[in-house]
Amino acid sequence: MVIIGAGLGGLSTGCYARMNGYRTVMLEMHELPGGCCTAWERGDFTLDCCVSWLLGSGPGNEMHQIWLELGALQGKRIRHFDVFNIVRDRDGRSVRFYSDPDRLQAHLTEISPADAKLIRGFCDQLRAFRKCLAVYPFLKPVGLMGRAERWRMLASFIPYFNVIRTSITVLMSDYSARFSHPLLREAFNYILYEKHPAFPVLPFHFQLASHANLSAGVPEGGSLGLARSIERRYLKLGGEVVYNAKVEEVLIEADRAVGVRLTDGREYRADIVVSACDGHTTMMKLLKGRYLNEAYRKLYTRTIQEPGMVFPGYFTLFLGLRRDFPDGEPCTTHLIDEKLAAELTGIRHPSINVQFRNRHYPELSPPDTTIVYATYFCDIAPWRALDEGPEQTSRTRGGQELHTLPVRHGRGYYAAKRRARDALVRFLEERYPGIGDAIAVRDVSSPLTQVRYTGNYDGTVLGWQPFVESGETLEELVKKHGPGVPGLADFYQSGVWATTGGLIRAAAAGRHVMQFVCRDDGREFTAWTDDSEPPPIHVVIPVGMSPDAPVPGSPAKADQPNQPDAALAARRAEARE
Repeated sequence: MVIIGAGLGGLSTGCYARMNGYRTVMLEMHELPGGCCTAWERGDFTLDCCVSWLLGSGPGNEMHQIWLELGALQGKRIRHFDVFNIVRDRDGRSVRFYSDPDRLQAHLTEISPADAKLIRGFCDQLRAFRKCLAVYPFLKPVGLMGRAERWRMLASFIPYFNVIRTSITVLMSDYSARFSHPLLREAFNYILYEKHPAFPVLPFHFQLASHANLSAGVPEGGSLGLARSIERRYLKLGGEVVYNAKVEEVLIEADRAVGVRLTDGREYRADIVVSACDGHTTMMKLLKGRYLNEAYRKLYTRTIQEPGMVFPGYFTLFLGLRRDFPDGEPCTTHLIDEKLAAELTGIRHPSINVQFRNRHYPELSPPDTTIVYATYFCDIAPWRALDEGPEQTSRTRGGQELHTLPVRHGRGYYAAKRRARDALVRFLEERYPGIGDAIAVRDVSSPLTQVRYTGNYDGTVLGWQPFVESGETLEELVKKHGPGVPGLADFYQSGVWATTGGLIRAAAAGRHVMQFVCRDDGREFTAWTDDSEPPPIHVVIPVGMSPDAPVPGSPAKADQPNQPDAALAARRAEARE
């Protein structure tokens, strides 16, 4: 089997392929695993741009089993904050979105007693979702379930039928409009950090419920540490990875995928090809637009170009600060005025999400320093209008072809980056005095940066947008045809472009595609957890406390012994490597 891409979807596919006896080689155009789940170093600071929460990081659900099968969490400390997000309006008023429904209900009712009934209804639904998570299916794709399995799955949802029905049929924008208090009316739209106009209430409940169940924390070592852990699992299982290897074409003979050709002319022949890279690249470049039936052709040539069909990209500012800022919250969404928004090229909604990232990952920066991570949802079109050169290029260095090196852009592009960077720094200085004088490192990226490193369509980080035509069409096609392409044998897709959602969906996609492969090959699918390291330790952190300070009497910590300091230090050093 040849697997294209070493993002989480590709790594997961490789792990499950090895568990089921397939010889594998994984081809990645970058020099690192992880794809979008990554980090990089600037001086003494490791800048982590992905995991702000990881669904399935705690037990009691099928998501968690997948991460344990992939060796992603074992031996790590998982940090959980008691506040999922803070939304602060332009006047400085804030809403703290506790994931615990009792605390959330009390806090929201204190803000607006007049909305007590609506608040209680929202929190009652959140209480129900905390129980519902245990029956959510992730281990097996619906398309492979027999009739009896489907009925059993549906029956498990019967106690939660009303809460699911009412939360999936109402958009959050409509739900939030019911509040009489203007702060709540606006803040509810930003619970998930940014505004998601197409999202119903359901994903907000799902996320907060996971967080409340200690199953949406952040893993020690960060995003690249997560990817490295899964890479180690894959290599221990006997898999092979080739980095700086960019696939140019899928080789096809008699309507069967028989291998791939790289940009440097090398060919890898295989019985099975799995593409875990960008879906548009897969369909329109690697397969050259062949094997698109009417539904897939519409999806990849028309629907994908319509607004809101693909998850947006980000503009990102990292600041490495020479001193600690103890008042910096782990995560705050600031609602901003139009004047500031006008300086931020491509911004979709007038808001900025600001994370003091060293609260999440203290091991990724020196002691008594700070990493600020400021982002906004960003369209790529205004950045492309300022660009004058290619978005990706390959160059040879030391006899090896490299594919993610910097490319030359137009002057207007760099001016827009500086303007957005300076505007964000001024904003942060107003909110957190002293930041400007403490800056040791600055790092800025746009959706075009994402294209350069990953090739993702329009710089998206998640692919198809759920709850709209594109995502729903994709899910129906996978149910009908599986993760393959109609008319092309021995070819499959994996990762976020073969599903909708975030990292857990990418990881689950690897498991699912191998279940389809095993079915097609007449094999029984098998998987097991990695028991070579101890299970993860969970730490709950009240916002404002040290990231490594356990909560006295915390249930998440009470049943687990403290990690030896030497072991923790060793893992921190490994994460930095």
